[in-house]
Amino acid sequence: MIRKATVKLEPLGIELKIISGTPLIDILHEYGVEFPCGGKGICGRCRVKVPEGNLAHTKNHRKKLTELGLSEDFHLACLSAVSGDVTLDVEQYKTFILADNTNFEFTPREGYGIAIDLGTTTIVVQLLDLSNGKVINVKTEVNPQARFGADIISRIAFALNNQGQEKLQKLIRKTISRLIHSIKKENDASVNKVVIVGNAVMQHLFCGIDPTPLSVYPFESVKKEFYFFSPEELDLQINAFAKIVFLPSIGSFVGSDILAGIMAAKIHQSEKFLALIDLGTNGEIVVGNKDNILCASTAAGPAFEGTNISMGMRATSGAISSMWLDKDQMKFHVIGNEQPRGICGSGLIDAVSVFLKNGLIDKSGKINENKKELMVGKPVFLTQKDIREFQLAKGAIATGIDILIRKLNINFKDIEKVFIAGAFGNYINISNTQYLGLLEFPEEKIVKLGNSALIGAKMALFLDDKCCEDILNISEHVSLETATDFQDVFIEKMMFG
Repeated sequence: MIRKATVKLEPLGIELKIISGTPLIDILHEYGVEFPCGGKGICGRCRVKVPEGNLAHTKNHRKKLTELGLSEDFHLACLSAVSGDVTLDVEQYKTFILADNTNFEFTPREGYGIAIDLGTTTIVVQLLDLSNGKVINVKTEVNPQARFGADIISRIAFALNNQGQEKLQKLIRKTISRLIHSIKKENDASVNKVVIVGNAVMQHLFCGIDPTPLSVYPFESVKKEFYFFSPEELDLQINAFAKIVFLPSIGSFVGSDILAGIMAAKIHQSEKFLALIDLGTNGEIVVGNKDNILCASTAAGPAFEGTNISMGMRATSGAISSMWLDKDQMKFHVIGNEQPRGICGSGLIDAVSVFLKNGLIDKSGKINENKKELMVGKPVFLTQKDIREFQLAKGAIATGIDILIRKLNINFKDIEKVFIAGAFGNYINISNTQYLGLLEFPEEKIVKLGNSALIGAKMALFLDDKCCEDILNISEHVSLETATDFQDVFIEKMMFG
C-alpha cells in the first residue's frame, strides 16, 4: 500500500499530499526553489527548517552541514526525503534576493516590486521588498496556454487561427492577474513596479503583437522595444501609479528572458568573454563581453524537453531524470520515487552517454547489433529515432556555440566562464555533456546559474531602463544558418565524442 504524507510549505501556506520517500528536491523544484549546485549539498541554498514533524539527518548530511557552517537546526532539501507529515520553513521564500549563488549590488527603493518569468511551460511570480531585496512571496503555475500547444511553434500556429491570439492573450493575462491578486491577498504590500520577462513568442502573445513574422523566414520579431502597461489594462489590483514593463527582446526568438540572463551573468560588465547557454525550448546561446555580445537561438529544446522522443516527458513525477553505471550495472533515478513513465532531458543526456560508454551505440549514433530499441528502465526505452533526435539537438547547440565564438574571432579557451541557464540546466550531468560533445568546455569553467531570467527580472526592479538599453546597444542577433559552413559544422557536431 502506498503511504502518503502531508507536506506544508511555509511561508507560502501550501499543503501537499506526497508519497512517502519522495526526495524534497523533486517537490520544491516545482514550487520555485532552485538548487544551484545541482543537488550535491555544496551550496546550502536549499536549506530548510522543520518547525513540525521530522526529517532524518544522515551521516553525510551532518557532514555537509558542518562544511557549510550550518547547525543541525537546518536540513538541506537536496539531501532529504519525506518520511512522514512535516512542515518546512523554506529559507529561499523569505530571505534571498537570488534563488542561486549569484549576488548583485542594488540601491534600496521604497515599496515592493514583482518579478515575473513568463515561460513557455511555467510561470514564476515573486514579490520583493525593495528596501532590502528580500523575496516575500512566490507563486508558480504551469502556463495555461500549454493546452493549446506544448512548444512555441504550436503556440504560434494556434494564435494565427480562429482568433487564437486573443484567446491566448486573455488566458495568460488573467492567470498573471490571479497570481498577483493571490500574493496581494497574503501580503499587504504597496507594489510600485512589475517587471516581466519571457521568450519572444511569450512577449508577442502577452503584449498582443502579431506573431506572424515569427512563423516565416527570416523569423524576425518586434524591434527592441519596452512594452509598458497600466495596472488597469492588466486588471491588477496594485498601486494605480505602478510601473509595469515587459522588457525588450533582442531579436528573432531571442527574447527578454535572455536579456535578463545577460544581466544575471553580468556579461555586459565583463572585460573577459563569457557565455550563457539556455538548454530550454529555443536553445539560446550568448557569447560576449562589455564591448560586444552575440546571441542566437537553435532548434534544440524539443528533444531536451521530451518532445519527439518516444517516451519523452517533462521533469515531473515518473520521469527518469538520471542514469549511471555502477560496477557495469545500469542504474537510474525516477522523480518522485514512482514507477518510471518516461524520460526527461537530463535523463536523456545520461542515457545516451551510458549507451555510448557501453558500446550499445557508436560515435555516429547508430544502435549496434541491429537492435530496435535500448532499455533505459522498464518500460522506458530509446529508439534509433530518439537517438537521432538527441543528436539534432546536441548538434544545434554545439554548432551555435562554435559559430558565435568564431564570429567574435576568439577561441574556446578565451571563454572565461560558461553559465548554464534554466531549471533543466541545474540537473544535467556536466561530465556527460562533455563526453558527448554537447559542451566543449572544461568543467571548472561551467557554472549552473539557475533561473537566470527570473534573476535578471529581479535585478531590473532596482534599475532604470538605461541598463537594458545599454545591453541592447552592444547585442546582436546572429542567424546561424547564414554562416557559410553551417551545414558542415552541424554534421560534424552531431557526432559523439
